[in-house]
Formats: sequence, C-alpha cells, structure tokens
Amino acid sequence: MRAEGQAHIDRIEGALALIRKFLDWDRAVRRLHELDARVEDPKLWDDPKQAEAVMRERRRLDAAIGTVKQIGQEMADAIEFVELGEMEGDEDTVAEGLATLAALAERADADKVQALLAGEADANNAFLEVHAGAGGTESQDWAEMLQRMYTRWAERHGYKVELVDYHAGEAAGIKGCTLLIKGENAYGYAKTESGVHRLVRISPYDSSARRHTSFSSVWVYPEIDDNIDIEINPADLKVDTYRASGAGGQHVNTTDSAVRITHVPTGIIVASQNDRSQHKNRATAMGMLRARLYEAELAKREAAASGEYAAKTEIGWGHQIRSYVLQPYQQVKDLRTGVVSTNPTEVLDGALDPFMAAALSQRVTGEKVAVEDDD
Repeated sequence: MRAEGQAHIDRIEGALALIRKFLDWDRAVRRLHELDARVEDPKLWDDPKQAEAVMRERRRLDAAIGTVKQIGQEMADAIEFVELGEMEGDEDTVAEGLATLAALAERADADKVQALLAGEADANNAFLEVHAGAGGTESQDWAEMLQRMYTRWAERHGYKVELVDYHAGEAAGIKGCTLLIKGENAYGYAKTESGVHRLVRISPYDSSARRHTSFSSVWVYPEIDDNIDIEINPADLKVDTYRASGAGGQHVNTTDSAVRITHVPTGIIVASQNDRSQHKNRATAMGMLRARLYEAELAKREAAASGEYAAKTEIGWGHQIRSYVLQPYQQVKDLRTGVVSTNPTEVLDGALDPFMAAALSQRVTGEKVAVEDDD
C-alpha cells in the first residue's frame, strides 16, 4: 500500500478504535441484543415513557455499532480495490481506490464525533452559564462576547436559544447570563466548553490603548425531564426574589418576579427571570437546580472512571481551558487538546466544532496535550 493510502487507513482505523473504546465494544454489542429483545416484547409499550427511552438507547447504539461495521467493510473493499489496481498496473483504479479511502477517512472522523455523543444525557438540551471574572468592564464585555459566540454556535446547528437569566454589566457587557440551548445533542457538544476562557486584546475601554487580559467562566449542564429522580430537601434551599433586569431594557418587570435559589449543602446557585410569573420562574429555577445536581453526579461518575476530579475553580489565571488572543497576534488555542485557530473572528462567530470534537475525543483517550500559555 502506498504511503498516501496507508495514511488514510491509519486515520480510519484510529477513528474506529476510538469509537470501540468509547462504546466498550463487547458490552455495547451485548446491550444492543438485550434492547432488540425488549423491543420485540409487546408489553414494552404499556409504559410509553419507558418504551421511548429504550427505543432512543437502541437507536443510538445501533447507529454507532452499524457505523463501525460499515466503515470497516468499506475500508476493506477500498484496500482490495487499490491492491488490485497495483497488481494490474492500472493507475486509474489505484487513484479511484485512494480517493475512496480519503473520502472514507473524512467520513470516519465525522461519524466518530457523532458516536462519541452517546453519553447518558448527551442528547438533551443544555443550560449554558457565562460569568464574568474579576476585571470590571473589560471582563464583563468579554462575558457578553462569549454569550454571543455560543448563541451563534447554536444557530449554526439549527438550535433554539432562550435567555433564561441575565445580569447587565455596570458600564458595558454582562455580569452573567444563562442560556437554554434546545436541540438534539446540544449538551453532548457543549459539555466540553465548561471552564475558564481567557481573552487578550487591546482594550477599547483603556484610553492608553494598553493590552488587557480578561477571564470569564462557562458552565454547561443538561436539561433533564421528570423521569430522572433527583431528591431535593426543601429545608436545604434558600429562595430569594428580585426584580428582573433584561438586556437592553427589554423584558424588564416592575414586580419581584425573578427567582434565585441557593442549594445550601452544595453552594449551587440558579436563577430565572425569563417569565413575568414568579411561579413559572421558580419552576424553571428548580428545574435548573435538579439539572445542576444531576450534572454533578455525572461528573463524579466520569471522574471515578478516569481517576480524576475536575472541580470548578476560580475565574482567573492558570485555570483556563482556552485562550483567545486578538493582540499582538491572532490565535485561539485550546490548552487541553492543543487545537489552534488563527482566525479568532470566525471562532467568536461560533466556529467551535473543531475544539468540541477534539475535547470529546480526549475524554475517551485520556491523552493530555502540554501547551504553553500565551503572554
């Protein structure tokens, strides 16, 4: 096999190996057989919600397993085609086979990402919080830029975005906000964005045009339905109401309809001001709290499996997952995976898929990339 073809084969085999590892291949195949048997049982539909959950799990496993088998077979066929052309000295056949392998490598990379979105809550909608770090107006402006970036990313995927909570900055930008991103696999993609994001630029708020470094944090957790039982003791809750303050003067209430709930044992705080009804905002906030507690449990399970625990840290230097440098050069660098873009404008306009795909892969491989911080 020529070097070009071998490179394509290595890329395909790497993608398939990652999917197999993520699925725990033998266990996944056994589980699919179990689900097939359950689907054939007419009593399954006596409980529509349970049946829907079974069908959803079966579809996802069947798609992932089928992808590995199909790509593996197509790769074998393409290799045979290339080898036949080489034996017969038919360069057109060889070129066609190599082109097939190249296309298959691209497809394997795309299907790999889809297969990695098979976690317990990956298919769910996602809550995404943005909080400005220390630094006043500069950091608050950066937080608003992140809000826009994730909104644009969601729109590129055809997702719907609702602004659940919003706190305007003192002079510009925002102190924080919560978005609800609605769409298939919204949480699966966005979950890798949790962490501190750093911006380096010439500040538009500095009359001396000096370079500033700003930090804002992002926290992502899945929206969950009533089928997931999360016990919350009412005695553990501190509930506050306040007057909503919307973006740009919009959605501003004249009554204390916004609700903030603090879960005292964990320190988790959630808030909702999206509705004019305090009752509805309280229900939304309780849903967010249940989701946060559920996400914390998922994080513990993942940490136990990987032997690590990535705790939520302070918003500042040394805790960032990604740096966005606009001055003195143009670059966005992910400090976990090493993925780099030299087009910050495109990234800030929502081009986040390469970063998310690499972070999803890293969760399976456990490989860490040492990347030096920018100045």
